Amino acid sequence: MPRKPPVKPATNDKVKALEAARESGADQALTTNHGTRINDNQNSLKAGARGPSLLEDFILREKITHFDHERIPERVVHARGAAAHGTFRVYKSLARWTKAAFLQDSARTTPVFVRFSTVAGSRGSSDLARDVRGFAVKFYTEEGNFDLVGNNIPVFFIQDAVKFPDLVHAVKPEPHNEMPQAASAHDTFWDFISVMPESMHMIMWVMSDRAIPRSFRMMEGFGVHTFRLVNERGEARFVKFHWKPLLGVHSVLWDEALKISGKDPDFHRRDLWEAIEGGAYPEWELGLQIIEEKDEDRFDFDLLDPTKIVPEELVPVQRVGRLVLNRNPDNFFAETEQVAFHPGHIVPGIDFTNDPLLQGRLFSYTDTQLLRLGGPNFHEIPINRPVAPVHNNQRDGHMRQTISVGQTSYDPNTLGGGCPFQAGARAGGFVSYPERIDDTKRRARGEKFFDHFSQATLFWNSQSENEKDHIVQALRFELGKVDAAAVCERMVGMLAHVDRSLAERVAEGLGLPAVPRVEPPLNRSVPADGKPKDFEPRRPKQTLEASGALSMANTIKDTAKGRKVAILAADGVDASAIETMKKALDAAGATAKVIAPHGGTLAGSRGAKIPVDFSLLTVGSVLFDAVFVPGGSDSVKALSQDAKAQLFVTEAYKHCKALAATGAGVSLLPTEQKPNGARAKAGPLEEGVVAGGDGDVAKVAAEFIASIARHRAWSREAKAQHIPV
Repeated sequence: MPRKPPVKPATNDKVKALEAARESGADQALTTNHGTRINDNQNSLKAGARGPSLLEDFILREKITHFDHERIPERVVHARGAAAHGTFRVYKSLARWTKAAFLQDSARTTPVFVRFSTVAGSRGSSDLARDVRGFAVKFYTEEGNFDLVGNNIPVFFIQDAVKFPDLVHAVKPEPHNEMPQAASAHDTFWDFISVMPESMHMIMWVMSDRAIPRSFRMMEGFGVHTFRLVNERGEARFVKFHWKPLLGVHSVLWDEALKISGKDPDFHRRDLWEAIEGGAYPEWELGLQIIEEKDEDRFDFDLLDPTKIVPEELVPVQRVGRLVLNRNPDNFFAETEQVAFHPGHIVPGIDFTNDPLLQGRLFSYTDTQLLRLGGPNFHEIPINRPVAPVHNNQRDGHMRQTISVGQTSYDPNTLGGGCPFQAGARAGGFVSYPERIDDTKRRARGEKFFDHFSQATLFWNSQSENEKDHIVQALRFELGKVDAAAVCERMVGMLAHVDRSLAERVAEGLGLPAVPRVEPPLNRSVPADGKPKDFEPRRPKQTLEASGALSMANTIKDTAKGRKVAILAADGVDASAIETMKKALDAAGATAKVIAPHGGTLAGSRGAKIPVDFSLLTVGSVLFDAVFVPGGSDSVKALSQDAKAQLFVTEAYKHCKALAATGAGVSLLPTEQKPNGARAKAGPLEEGVVAGGDGDVAKVAAEFIASIARHRAWSREAKAQHIPV
């Protein structure tokens, strides 16, 4: 059968004709599924510009409903995940702020189930994609389930849920060829971003190393939206939720991420599972940013805008409790795959705001579960069942598991003794916060929503020089994959509104002759009074030039707990050096694995038999946080003649990881300063590289562990790139 000729690209004349037709409204006007033309596709219908979204918004509901049902049976987004059981306990009563019972008693332990995930990829994609990570926590409280459904990045790409299907359609594999998988480095994503300036803050986060975390155990979590806390007196305060990892916030390099995806695409899932199985329980502290209602309008940004953070310098994060994950699931499908999170699952004392992204999510999540989990009874799946008793008068439906008894299933009734009855506020019934709303319903957003660049600039200014270099490299890679030159030019123009030097560096890498001056596109909404100037992007004077909390350079660097260390050895290795180093690492909470040219056991000194954990055929240094090369002349000779062993050490050095060696092993270190293996005094050769003699293993171990705790030796990065691999 003859192939169809390829579709010819539109000529300039045809493009101009289409643009003229669109402007006149005569061709390709955006419509609903039933042909009604859409006037405003940027804003959901609200009770006022900053009011709640309205149920009557048929455009929003139609878009979200169709989007929710586009994939079966895996999740449309957050398909690839890992999860664990654990507990949460508050440090002291928060009754001043909230009547939520689980936040009022420091003696009360609340069971939780936490799911981590990537967003864009399918279930079979790699853990190491450059992507946002989901961080969803289900609290099984005595008042019902509370789901804190967040991400490892505190902001989002869009301000209004009506744009969520557009965002995900753009970032998913392109529909004509289903490529690329789990990647944003392609035309449709950057085309969308280049005409959505509200995404620029999120882009800075996603292009940073935050988007390729070292471990789920070493990343922050955020509720993203602004919520409310309400106390017994009915007093409300705004709140931002944070999860702060006790191991600090750490990442991998992009080069590592690419190689880990080949060596072990389950890297994050395996890391979480093994940490819990080994008793190195991941821990986070719950942090709250509390904002009084009277201070709602005192910021340069809008608290309801999900593309903005509240800088910690303006509102400090108060750490109020601890989350510990201490049990792996028994069955991945029954628990991790069937768990149903929903930002609308709240308890008395926690309430919503009119964040337009949150408002859309409240509809979307239920709609999604109806399809994905077979019907309206997904709450009866064991992992989703609350510990609180359920009396809901609901009956029947697909996959019903509860056998309800009794004659009545309605309220009010007399035949059932009036049960179940309305609890009322005094009996713990949920009461929505009585926020006053006095406005007209319209498709709009608050004036402060139109500052799209200030916080993107704040993020850039807050990064260390190494982090800035990595953002530039990421943007060059991502945009270098884009075929449409006009999209790249628009993106560089957008970056110029964030920081001119950033745009110039990216343009240089793309081969663009100069940074084009691109004005941010107007919001396409048409206000009721017909004044488009009200919708132009604005940029107020910045309160802060930089924020220390936004740089990973300022994270915790005082522990080697949870780190994985490779001990590279061959037959003839100094067995006592391995034993001494293992004991030191174990005492520091790190895990040591012996890597050798072959599996089985090694013949160590004095006849010792040393079990091999992995051979060089199956692992690389990218799977470990640090490398130790013990002495033993025969061992070092064998390793020096093995290309895989040399690559193992060289890559660890290039990736700025901690390295240590003793005795003859020092000769394998890829550093200019290589003292004699019999050197008497142990110490660092350069940042993150420690050496010593055969008798110095204990001293080397102490300095080595301190280097591991610092995570990376960034001072080596520039010169390490010139070392051949």
